[in-house]
Amino acid sequence: MYIEIDSAVEVFAYLTFSVYNKKLNKYFCIQDTEGKWFNALKKVWGVSQMLPVEIFNDPINGYIFEGDQCEFGVDVMLDTAITQWEVVSFNKTYFPKVSCTFNHVLMLKDHIYTSDRFSVGGKTWVLKVYPTSDVKWVSIFLHLSYYERLLVDERIYTRGHLRVLNPRGSNHITEKFICWHDESNSGCGHHKFVSMAELLGTYLDQENTLSVEVEFEVVSSTTCPP
Repeated sequence: MYIEIDSAVEVFAYLTFSVYNKKLNKYFCIQDTEGKWFNALKKVWGVSQMLPVEIFNDPINGYIFEGDQCEFGVDVMLDTAITQWEVVSFNKTYFPKVSCTFNHVLMLKDHIYTSDRFSVGGKTWVLKVYPTSDVKWVSIFLHLSYYERLLVDERIYTRGHLRVLNPRGSNHITEKFICWHDESNSGCGHHKFVSMAELLGTYLDQENTLSVEVEFEVVSSTTCPP
């Protein structure tokens, strides 16, 4: 795995490369402890051996999932003052889980539900729940709240899990999200989070209330210095 800068600036950075293992719900990481200089003559750095091919390609190991999907990532920690470059600040604070309830969900076929606003990582967020166009599935997405206004060059990186809670206390449905949020506020989530039949049959309590939980692992702020 390698990372390349797209500018002629000179910067010293520490790199951590990761591969997601869905089976273990963890990231396999290789961290560069020495740091690397990126400049006009050397724009690319990385690791030549991340995982053995036979381990990565075997779906039973969890790195290939849902047919042919896989997920790679890299965290970049800068160790110098820079100009005309994105500065990414990762907030590694522990974030408590947030639970949102949606009432009268039997009316979901005709409505888009928006949760109350909640604050995580210095920003306010909402969850939106709505049916797909064929009303066979339920979509769940995380958005910045309407009152959040990002700058033109500002982006927010989030990673975590969305979870539909079973009122009986087990067999919750969990999906991972990774997203960059910008001024378009298109949100992140899953269009086919749970089938409408399963939702109505299993995941509503006696008062037809749906509970959705969001758990943030990382929230970052990204800006471009003038």
